[in-house]
Amino acid sequence: MAITTDTIKELRDRTGVSVMQCKKALEEAAGDIAKALVILQKKGADSAAKKSDRTLGAGIITAYIHSNGSVGAMIEVACETDFVAKNPDFKAFAYDIAMHIAAQKPEFLKKEDITAEVKKVATEVFEKDVEGKPADMKAKILEGKLNAYFGDRVLLDQPFIKNPELTISGVVAAAIQKFGEKVEIVRFVRYGAFEK
Repeated sequence: MAITTDTIKELRDRTGVSVMQCKKALEEAAGDIAKALVILQKKGADSAAKKSDRTLGAGIITAYIHSNGSVGAMIEVACETDFVAKNPDFKAFAYDIAMHIAAQKPEFLKKEDITAEVKKVATEVFEKDVEGKPADMKAKILEGKLNAYFGDRVLLDQPFIKNPELTISGVVAAAIQKFGEKVEIVRFVRYGAFEK
């Protein structure tokens, strides 16, 4: 398949990464956009891993309030430089994550934030579901149920509402690739009027 400027533009519009990165990914994928998307996601994850030990010295706080005024979220996103923090695309990235938080109600930022007490309660509930199952399968079934349960409650593991093919951690990895520096969600808070 021929690589045209329209194909490069389409991939850039879908990913937000540079034109050169899109062109290289399309060349590697022989013009196949679906394969190029996978290549860019893989490179984004590799890029994120390389930048993981960098120091975060800048960032922004962004809020999202739903149009009916009954739900909102505030998020702190850190980056390495003021140059990126002031970038409109970085602000839009943070806003989209805040909107996701308002809609999806995550309870934890990452798996490590789940307390032992919360894990214990969930384990006790799901242990009842695996009663009577073969002993060699109990542990795997229990682990699967716990992963599914907490996957819905951990922000970085949730599918992104604007693109369910990506998790929030994948969106962050794409931002790292796009902005060329370490990006990290530091903390968030969600408010819902009259929610229990």
